[in-house]
Amino acid sequence: MILLALDTAANLCSVAVFDVETGAVLASNSEDIGKGHAERLMGAIEQTLHGAAVELTDIGRIAVSVGPGSFTGVRVGVSTARGFALVLKCPVIGISTLQALAFDGARAFPGRPVLSIIDARRDEVYAQFYGKDGVAISKPLVTDLPAILDELAGRDMVLSGSGALLVNEGRDKPFDVATTEATGSIEAFARLGAAGEPPAEAPKPLYLRGLDVKPQQGFVMQRKLTE
Repeated sequence: MILLALDTAANLCSVAVFDVETGAVLASNSEDIGKGHAERLMGAIEQTLHGAAVELTDIGRIAVSVGPGSFTGVRVGVSTARGFALVLKCPVIGISTLQALAFDGARAFPGRPVLSIIDARRDEVYAQFYGKDGVAISKPLVTDLPAILDELAGRDMVLSGSGALLVNEGRDKPFDVATTEATGSIEAFARLGAAGEPPAEAPKPLYLRGLDVKPQQGFVMQRKLTE
């Protein structure tokens, strides 16, 4: 089965064609465009399909980033994936940017707990904690940096995401960092999409912050998974 992976949740416009049976990325394209995903995405898809020598009709599954990230970028990716899924009559699986960042963190530092953390601006961050086995031990949320620093006290965590720079700023002993990107690698989205079970409903954007939403405080975590 051939899977098409899309990520437009942040500054990157990323596409990959993935062979689920062999576990190989047949072709990928990731461009730092900042904004303008709606204008660039279809061309990137066409280019990547051509590079993989695959037709759009060969696609049997789609994986797409659902955020958190850019409000407009997330909508572009999700709507495109859902449109293709209707035409191709194939399942589409939503993968969060935090989940993809955790995948990249676990790959860079196997067997260690990971904090996926994205700079959300406005003195806030998007965050989610993952245990040594890669399973989420907190819900994805938006919070402030002091709350994150309190939660990290006395812990040995790998940081993955653009918020890592904020956490390590001024620290005498910085945490290990897997990546400082605002989203995961397109390979992470592809592999997570291949491993996931197709949902009963089409994916929706993951918006953690509305116009008037205050930061959530506190985490509900199974601490034994990170000990």
